[in-house]
Amino acid sequence: MLKLLLSISLFIINATNKENTHMYTYLALGDSYTIGEQVPARDNFPHQTVARLRGMNMNVTDPVIIATTGWTTDELATSIREHNITDTFSFVSLLIGVNNQYRGRSIENYREEYAQLLLQAIHFAGGNPRHVFVLSIPDWGVTPFADGRDRAQIAHDIDAYNNACMEITTEAGANWLEITESTRNNGTNPDFLAADGLHPSGKEYGIWAQRLARQINGVFTQRSTR
Repeated sequence: MLKLLLSISLFIINATNKENTHMYTYLALGDSYTIGEQVPARDNFPHQTVARLRGMNMNVTDPVIIATTGWTTDELATSIREHNITDTFSFVSLLIGVNNQYRGRSIENYREEYAQLLLQAIHFAGGNPRHVFVLSIPDWGVTPFADGRDRAQIAHDIDAYNNACMEITTEAGANWLEITESTRNNGTNPDFLAADGLHPSGKEYGIWAQRLARQINGVFTQRSTR
């Protein structure tokens, strides 16, 4: 009986160690909110997410980030093609659309181009939509940068974009993460803003990272216990 219990214990330990030594890879796709405009790289949400996942005993490599300030959906798609990525990743995050709204592009155009980007993200995640995590578009209209602009119209537009994004995301079976309300709640607080009064600070990104890491860990923990 003692030998049997010892064998079971060793099996559990070995299985746990095997799970913990698995190396996860992460691709982050987006714009200024992903690259972390005006904050150190370590403070953007992809790097903070990795740090939190490591604290949850997930071995994750540093994120591969394809993002640049100002990118719209079509510009992100162009850059993805130029990078000619052939690797697949354990999981992928996607946050895109604020610059479509800022430039006054139509929801119909966004829906079409976002849907293609989501399919690309799923492909990068090995064809598994459950390994794709989409963040909602922040509301820049509450920030000091938007002084003198129609804040109510910006909020209305952001909501419309997010509704389209969430619909396409959930229909595809990918994960949706709502962070817009956090940006609305904190968008007037200097502690949560970068020096330009527009982009988030590391403190705001930390909120997103905490939520995203919890969501990612939940998906992969659920998978490993099946």
